[in-house]
Amino acid sequence: MLLNHIRLKNWRNFQSLDVPLRNVTYILGPNASGKSNLLDALRFLRDVSKTQGGGLQAAMVERGGVSKVRCLHARRDPEVEIDIELSHSPDQAAPSWRYILGFKPEGKGAQRLLVSREEVWKDGQVLMSRPDRKDRQDALLLTQTHLEQIQTNREFRELADFLNNITYLHLVPQLLRFGEKIGGNRLTDDPFGQGFLERLSKTPEKTRKARLRKISEALSLAVPQFADLRFEKDDMGHPHLEARYQHHRPNAGWQSEEHFSDGTLRLFGLLWSLLEGGHSMLLLEEPEISLNDAIVRQIPLIIERLQRGQKTRRQVVLTTHSDALLSNPGIDERGVVLLETGSQGTTGRVVNTDENLALSAGLSVAEVLLPKTRPVAVSQLGLWQ
Repeated sequence: MLLNHIRLKNWRNFQSLDVPLRNVTYILGPNASGKSNLLDALRFLRDVSKTQGGGLQAAMVERGGVSKVRCLHARRDPEVEIDIELSHSPDQAAPSWRYILGFKPEGKGAQRLLVSREEVWKDGQVLMSRPDRKDRQDALLLTQTHLEQIQTNREFRELADFLNNITYLHLVPQLLRFGEKIGGNRLTDDPFGQGFLERLSKTPEKTRKARLRKISEALSLAVPQFADLRFEKDDMGHPHLEARYQHHRPNAGWQSEEHFSDGTLRLFGLLWSLLEGGHSMLLLEEPEISLNDAIVRQIPLIIERLQRGQKTRRQVVLTTHSDALLSNPGIDERGVVLLETGSQGTTGRVVNTDENLALSAGLSVAEVLLPKTRPVAVSQLGLWQ
């Protein structure tokens, strides 16, 4: 399935947002326009849908409470709402599933966070709508969604499973290298890669070896002197990645991930996540960081080719500022969302008619749309003192 539409009301930067998503979607916008916050709305639904360690209340606590999430422009309407549509193909006329979740603080007493609206639609028919009679008799029921409860999501388990399996990756190389030494608590689903090697360790050996073989081929094209890649465990049972570089002695030159460059680790994380495949969505935060522009330029092609032979392909939504990445001529302009800031918060839109004409004439997304994300007075920044 594909999540092919999202609407937000009073979510962080967005007083109102209504944008489509494609198989691969590129989110562009100025700094602080809400690119990360758009991805976080999807992460929030993932956290709510978790039957263990998740749920509405836990997801909101992890984000600092509803006051941190609600849009600052939402002065009169305290309700926050997320509305998504899912289909089996990006061009399907009507959605297969629609899920709406609205919530707001109780407004008195304990100031509990309550579900103000929860609806599930399948093929245009309402399967569930809340608040219902039971909710009105017992308001405590509204502290939980039906999405997070196994006994209540049976009819739409397919939808719950899709959201539960959303993956977010913004790998921080230092956390991967020194995760054991840093210690401490990890955030839900370890989005920054502190336990990334443990994830590899839990992958079946045959699958892991096949993926490492493919990644090794890619790294040999991108990393100077790179020759081979393997997965090992040390005497304490801790997992490690090891790479061999060309050396005058055939068995020399092996280095552990501690010695990998930031770019090598981030590229490895990107490739591994794409090869995981499955029905889930992959959220990528600025995948260009630490990578050479020549590699960044190939990311759209990498996303396409690595999944070409797979039975199920991951839907990918990524944020980027990169001129190199958006210069790739293979980007489908239908999968570009531009965020624009204004006095009433951030809005989003797809490519308009004039921009489409420019792209059809041979200009790249970087040439047509990226200039519109730059601050108006940025040229004065170098004169600031």
